[in-house]
Amino acid sequence: MKPVSELLKRHDSAAWRTSPDTSVFDALATLARFEVGALMVMDGDRLVGFLSERDYTRKVALQGKNSKEMKVSEIMTPDVMTVTPQTRTRACMALMSQRKFRHLPVVDGAKVVGMISIQDLMDDIIADHEETIAQLTTYIQS
Repeated sequence: MKPVSELLKRHDSAAWRTSPDTSVFDALATLARFEVGALMVMDGDRLVGFLSERDYTRKVALQGKNSKEMKVSEIMTPDVMTVTPQTRTRACMALMSQRKFRHLPVVDGAKVVGMISIQDLMDDIIADHEETIAQLTTYIQS
């Protein structure tokens, strides 16, 4: 398995962010614009939380609250589990499975460098399997 830094080269996930003072409604619009299920909540360059569709559905929609009146800080997950660019994808998969996460911010020291999703990991596993199959097929046919 490869390091997370290899997965980050495939998209600009560092842009998937919002601020704690943003309305939940505007954060949902950002989720829709990027077609992602979660955003890092940033106060300047500092990661202060994490906002997912799950946070919205459980803390706003199901409680009948108004997303235009609520701030991201009111519903975000403040204690964020992160990984480093050197973390191996297998370790990320295990962490996501154990903790039931679908997204992990990637930090290098104090700097946020992006975010990976379970989809990123699955796409990578599938690509690895397809490459292995192609190599084995070539080997058998030669």
